[in-house]
Amino acid sequence: MAYFLTGGTGFLGRNLITRLLKREGNIYVLCHDKLARDRLAAYQEEHNIPKGRLTAVQGNLTEEGLGLSESDIATLKGNISHFFHLAAIYDLKASAKVQEAVNIEGTQNAVDGAALLNAGCFHHISSIASAGLYEGHFREDMFEEAENLDHPYFSTKHLSEKVVREKCTVPFRIYRPGMVVGDSKTGVADRVDGPYYFFKMLQRIRNVLPAWMPTIGLEGGFLNIVPVDFVTDALDHIAHKNELDGQCFHLTDPKPYRSGEVLNIFAEAGHAPRMAVRFDTRLFSFIPNQVRNAILSLPTIKQIADVTMKDLGIPSSALQFFAYPTDFDCRETQKALKGSGIECPRLPTYAPAIWDYWERTLDPEISGDRSLAGRVKDKIILITGASSGIGQATAFKLAENGGEMILVARDEEKLAHTKLEVEKRGGIAHTYQCDLSAIEQIEKLTEDVLENHGRVDILINNAGRSIRRSIANSIDRFHDFERTMQLNYFGSLKLTLGLLPSMEANGGGHVINISSIGVLTNAPRFSAYVASKAALDAFTRCAASEYSDVNVNFTTINMPLVRTPMIAPTKIYQSVPTLTPDEAADMLATAIIDKPKRIATNLGIFGQLVHALFPKLAEIIMNSSFRMFPDSKESEQGKEARSEKASSAELIAFSALLKGIHL
Repeated sequence: MAYFLTGGTGFLGRNLITRLLKREGNIYVLCHDKLARDRLAAYQEEHNIPKGRLTAVQGNLTEEGLGLSESDIATLKGNISHFFHLAAIYDLKASAKVQEAVNIEGTQNAVDGAALLNAGCFHHISSIASAGLYEGHFREDMFEEAENLDHPYFSTKHLSEKVVREKCTVPFRIYRPGMVVGDSKTGVADRVDGPYYFFKMLQRIRNVLPAWMPTIGLEGGFLNIVPVDFVTDALDHIAHKNELDGQCFHLTDPKPYRSGEVLNIFAEAGHAPRMAVRFDTRLFSFIPNQVRNAILSLPTIKQIADVTMKDLGIPSSALQFFAYPTDFDCRETQKALKGSGIECPRLPTYAPAIWDYWERTLDPEISGDRSLAGRVKDKIILITGASSGIGQATAFKLAENGGEMILVARDEEKLAHTKLEVEKRGGIAHTYQCDLSAIEQIEKLTEDVLENHGRVDILINNAGRSIRRSIANSIDRFHDFERTMQLNYFGSLKLTLGLLPSMEANGGGHVINISSIGVLTNAPRFSAYVASKAALDAFTRCAASEYSDVNVNFTTINMPLVRTPMIAPTKIYQSVPTLTPDEAADMLATAIIDKPKRIATNLGIFGQLVHALFPKLAEIIMNSSFRMFPDSKESEQGKEARSEKASSAELIAFSALLKGIHL
């Protein structure tokens, strides 16, 4: 006995080979190129398979007769008891042309190849997609009854099965697996499709809402999900049973869950909120299709939907499965499996393994190189305020990860020192002297940067000015508000506006704005500073909405108090807990890697919530801090007859309670 497989190096193929190796007989796997042969060799080495039991056969699914050589045909002819055709396109996002070439033409070539080899039985691994969007109960003996086959994924799976039924000259059996996910015990999988498309949405909800909070959602049709180990166990068992030729078998869950239930099962597995109330999508069936399609085709609605789906990584065609109308009968499969002990496990029992493996291995946000070095490779990063403090510490961290930077500051001597240290750490630095409170200098900076470097991939608006002074002591100092706004808001805004067109033209970019925790906590004595940062925050939110669909990302960092030269004149901060510049640079590294909308400390977020939910309580707390802490000594104008109490136990205790907040 010998086996021949197409698609043997794929997910289903490798799992099936593992089962077949427990039986007697050699296994031959069609391999198109070196990559497939290398994957097969790696599998053979990993499982310590004896030489000769697993052999790669050169061929091509898209060529007549699989492109088998005459010598291979002569060697294998009459010796292949079971020919398994697993090769197919299962990707909803694949083009119609590619799916037709592989699924239909490839199946015809596989059928011809089985005839050339005089195989004992041709096993065609089809899919429940071959039924299209049939409304109702679909039996294993049904085929022509398939409906709504407009999508190439449905039509090509249906037509490939038709090829087997009408043109296969050797005995055949057809198998229709449900939506295949990873192993029910380990969760191991090698691709993201089917229910996996909705995992990112659940993860995003989990990151915003606590797991105990009930949510509202939709309920749809049945999603027939099956783990790969059940599919391959059932396939192996049925393939070796006698007197089943010409039949079709649904390798499906006999008691599937509805789509809303599936989302809740995976939400629980991922510790995300569950939908307590689910509205059945059939409630909207009273809307005529013409009206529904007209609404969905409106440019604004379509753009919002497209951007949202793209952000979540969900192909639009996947939504068809949420309201899947078909219920698959699997009585013939259950009859063939009777006494074998093989049955489809219930989804809640293995959903945690599926989610865990996805989040650790397949999540697109962690797959690939997510190191800081990987994120800054081949990027040009512009940092303002780079001669000291947060900007300098960030430049050093990026340099240690091979970053190329444009360093901007007023002090040329300090810039030269930063450049030298960056180069010592392995980075590349270009320095530009610029006063970012002068609009004409920013215009010249933007012009020179784009002319000399062509682009800026990441802009870090870090340069800023802080003034710690009560409003009562600022009545006659309107210029305090003007100069903080000029640098913190208008300076950052002008530089951002100068670089945005080139970012869009170059296919994307990232703007990171250093804001303040004071914007979230409404810190007293910082009205000028907080107002300027709040203006920048508001611009950032608006800009993010406008540039979301052109791959230009915006991140706001509500930075807590950092021990930098900017706060040195305020002696009271010697007793206040602060971040080091290196810790602040770590927050910037997180921003570069993850590109979040906002980064804030837990205290900052808590402060914002208190202000939103209990505004009077928040006002009293901040007023207490205002009365407890005096103005900076250098700023007193005789209106407050207090001396600084930076080391008093009362102030130290209160500042520890509000760690990181500007007091």
